[in-house]
Amino acid sequence: MTVRPVLALAAVLAASPLLAAEAPAQGALTVLHCPHLLDPAAGKLLGETTLVVDAGRIREIRPGTADASSYAAEAKVHGKAFQLVDLTGDTCLPGLIDAHTHLTFETSPTGYTDQFRWNPADYAIRSTVYARRTLLAGFTAVRNLGDGDNESIALRNAINAGVVPGPRIFTAGVPIGSTGGHADPTDGYRQDLAGNPGPKDGIINSPADAWKAVRQHYKDGVDVIKIMPSGGVLDESSSADNPQMTIEEIKAVVAAAHDYGFTVAAHAHGAEAIRRAVLAGVDSIEHGTFMDDADMKLMKEHGTWYVPTIIAGKYVEQMAAKPGYYPPQVARKARQVGPIILATAGRAYKAGVKIAFGTDAAVYPHGQNAKEFAYMVQAGMPPMYVIQAATTHAAALLHKSDELGQIQPGRHADVIAVPGNPLEDITALQRVGFVMKDGTIYKQDGKPVL
Repeated sequence: MTVRPVLALAAVLAASPLLAAEAPAQGALTVLHCPHLLDPAAGKLLGETTLVVDAGRIREIRPGTADASSYAAEAKVHGKAFQLVDLTGDTCLPGLIDAHTHLTFETSPTGYTDQFRWNPADYAIRSTVYARRTLLAGFTAVRNLGDGDNESIALRNAINAGVVPGPRIFTAGVPIGSTGGHADPTDGYRQDLAGNPGPKDGIINSPADAWKAVRQHYKDGVDVIKIMPSGGVLDESSSADNPQMTIEEIKAVVAAAHDYGFTVAAHAHGAEAIRRAVLAGVDSIEHGTFMDDADMKLMKEHGTWYVPTIIAGKYVEQMAAKPGYYPPQVARKARQVGPIILATAGRAYKAGVKIAFGTDAAVYPHGQNAKEFAYMVQAGMPPMYVIQAATTHAAALLHKSDELGQIQPGRHADVIAVPGNPLEDITALQRVGFVMKDGTIYKQDGKPVL
């Protein structure tokens, strides 16, 4: 049923040797002068700070403006390139992490018909554009929670090989759900096209199917598991919030996933679906629109993360007001979910639920991820907290706190800079002027470098 585009994308990239030849080197020695450094781990905004980056890692953090001449001499001795970057007027902070993206497609009024004309390679090629936009917006790492044909696995591999620019990707491949549910890619198809997707396609209807689906994902090479235990907005079924997986099926997914070292993210709008997912042991709840007080209490008890994706709810509500943008049943669900999601996020914060930053990128145009920060502040979260949600919290959700989310010696040199002070104006995060990932500069002075 499902056509895998991995070979298609590989063929496209193999036909473009120039791209690989121009991939940036990580061996440069770089000195960054930061007028201010935001340290989300300490919850502090520091003064003048010098960062020394060597071979893609943070080597030193020095207070004040360090003399760069000794580093230039060192680089010359060792035959390395040397860069001095003065970020006057800016605040440096760790590269941002979006814990809920879909880099292989994007919202469009023609999206429901494009799927009958486009091949997997069409989505794969477009994904390289969306990945670059995301990186240039300051997001140096993402969780990709669902694609159509595992094309995000090929995208991840191409980025890791330096063939195309993009964020560090932790991908779920195709999502796992039930027949006719939010994960079923054939919802709305006429009978002769709908077929009968099964575990190989991520569609399960029993605990045994669940184990087979997770094992197939392991074989395919994913990094995380995504399940759909509730209805959703953008599929062509009738409900956004009804439960669509049994607790036994969810438990089986979680057991299999944890055996293989995967975390499990659960798309869940409805209160009952959230309850089942938390009791079954998922690691995070995505969206959580109709989350009630009992769900929040349960999530605190189980240490379950919450990823609100407020921007997605707001965007679909806006687009639902445009005649013809969505099919009628999708527009109806969008009008139902959009007005609620911000208030739910605020209530969850006040209740003490752990929150990580995520946006559902693709539901809105890629590259606008940072608008979520303003929505989170509007929901009642302090600016420092929402920045932590996209750095230290998201790194903890990914089980990558030792590598990402902080600017510390030995960690990946993922550094961005924004004008002014984002603690005073959170919208500054929508104006990222400098982006470094793994020691390579992709954006400087507000302009793309690569």
